[in-house]
Amino acid sequence: MSGNAELLSRTLAGAKAEDRAALVAYLPAGFPTVDGGIEAVKAAFEGGADVVEVGLPHSDPVLDGPVIQTADDIALNKNHVRIADVLRTVREAHAASGKPVLVMTYWNPVDRYGAERFAEELAEAGGAGCILPDLPVEESEVWREAAEQRGLATVFVVAPSSRDERLARITAAGSGFVYAASLMGVTGTRESVGDQAADLVRRTRATTDLPVCVGLGVSNAVQAAEVASFADGVIVGSAFVKRILDADGDLPAALDGVRTLAAELAEGVRKR
Repeated sequence: MSGNAELLSRTLAGAKAEDRAALVAYLPAGFPTVDGGIEAVKAAFEGGADVVEVGLPHSDPVLDGPVIQTADDIALNKNHVRIADVLRTVREAHAASGKPVLVMTYWNPVDRYGAERFAEELAEAGGAGCILPDLPVEESEVWREAAEQRGLATVFVVAPSSRDERLARITAAGSGFVYAASLMGVTGTRESVGDQAADLVRRTRATTDLPVCVGLGVSNAVQAAEVASFADGVIVGSAFVKRILDADGDLPAALDGVRTLAAELAEGVRKR
């Protein structure tokens, strides 16, 4: 592994060496504006995020909740964000922080743009890799080859519904880390869903040495500590986006909100 995929691996290993989980923040590009989105990613890093996922806004984000859908709608329909803006966000955030920045995107925009071209430009921007939640492993070879040649990680998503055989197939193809997707407080009680996520992490770890990071609807330090007790990384998205939405157009207030939340969560992942 080379390039910024190596930076991602070192960052996650560094968190583990400190006996804590990594804090992974998600923020969509182009929200609340393109420039504001860049500053928001910088603010997340300033607050204590170890890694940031920059979302490529999509017109039909079927895997995202209403908060992120609202942000994507603003980015696409008000700010007319393009892939060039996403890559600029990665470039400027990485240059300012020196920390790993990934792109999280549905496959269709990358396919239309061209996998080789997207991988080349993401690597040039200093990106660490790509999270592709809807790309089946069986159809990923073209992307994985393009990414590997350019030192980019390919992060796949696993879910509680994934059988053990499927988990092994997914983790064998991925790099960087494994994104374990679940939801807190939506199906059943928070405790039961937390148990389900912990079981998913356990089953995933049985198939791979890659770090397993959990996206689980975490919104505060207590929940971050709970997830950090069984995962290698805690992924937080909607809570950051909500801070920006709640600022209602006041960019300094939005950035303060992102920075403050990152600091609270960074403290949480250290209390595993």
